[in-house]
Amino acid sequence: MRIFTNTHVPFVEIRKITYAISIIFVLAGLIGLFTRGLNWSIDFTSGVAAKVNLSALDSSVAPVRIDELRSVLISNGFPEAEIQHVGAVEDGTFMIKLKSKDADDAVSSDTKTRVIEIIKENFPEHVQGRDINSEVIQELYEVGPKVGGELRTQSLLAVFIAMILMIIYIWFRFELTFGLMAIVALAHDVIIIVGIFALTGKEISVQIIAALLTIVGYSINDTIVIFDRIREDLKTNRKEPMGKVINHSINQTLSRTTVTSITTFFTAFSLYLFGGAVLHDFAFAICLGVIFGTYSSIFIASNLVLDFNKLTHKEKQSVQKLSRRK
Repeated sequence: MRIFTNTHVPFVEIRKITYAISIIFVLAGLIGLFTRGLNWSIDFTSGVAAKVNLSALDSSVAPVRIDELRSVLISNGFPEAEIQHVGAVEDGTFMIKLKSKDADDAVSSDTKTRVIEIIKENFPEHVQGRDINSEVIQELYEVGPKVGGELRTQSLLAVFIAMILMIIYIWFRFELTFGLMAIVALAHDVIIIVGIFALTGKEISVQIIAALLTIVGYSINDTIVIFDRIREDLKTNRKEPMGKVINHSINQTLSRTTVTSITTFFTAFSLYLFGGAVLHDFAFAICLGVIFGTYSSIFIASNLVLDFNKLTHKEKQSVQKLSRRK
């Protein structure tokens, strides 16, 4: 399926405009990171997590709604509580995460006891006749600041290692310049998305780290498709200026890139609309990743390769190396 045929969009000629747009978004993201910081979830800070089953023995008792449980926790001093269903909604099982006020503070000694008291006081019909410590509160554990800090460091390290491995892969498949500029484009995507999360105050959870790694993989795949076409075109048009070849290659792959991005975006957007609160932020991150990943693949990565080669006067060497590679 091709939605664009014989396009002649001057991607190379308008690169200064697209660079300016990227700089604005990146600066906005960095400002958000430095002024507001990241709102790390309990997985990366400290707090208490409880798996609670509120399925009453009496079938005539109405099941607890997630918004009802959230209202109870807010009224009891936990306005930032994370709540999600575990398993089927009708099972009445929830995972409740209560974050410490300060990421560097240890978990309050009475927080776990307070959770049990809240459940007893506000949902007596759902607790009646059941063991509060095993049947109702099925799991109750704390995450300390040390463990959360280690997980945060490991997650950031995972993103960093993924990018380094991609540089090595693209270096061998194309050329080092291509690998470095591809990673610059990926960093552009990640900074913008993380910056948006900082500006909006959305939590950075394990799911969001997974979304970032997914975005990195998606974006690099789009970029490599364009790089592949550039390499093939350089082999058949060695005498043409590199900028002209890059422009032609991006136009040739434009239909494929657009179709892939649109279908992926619609899938992620459907999750955002209908996936519920649990998938809301994950789907939001994927939607942003598809938009900015596609943008950087088309407008940024290849143009950066061109400008870097011109700056270092290695345009001819790059063309010769790529045209020799199979």
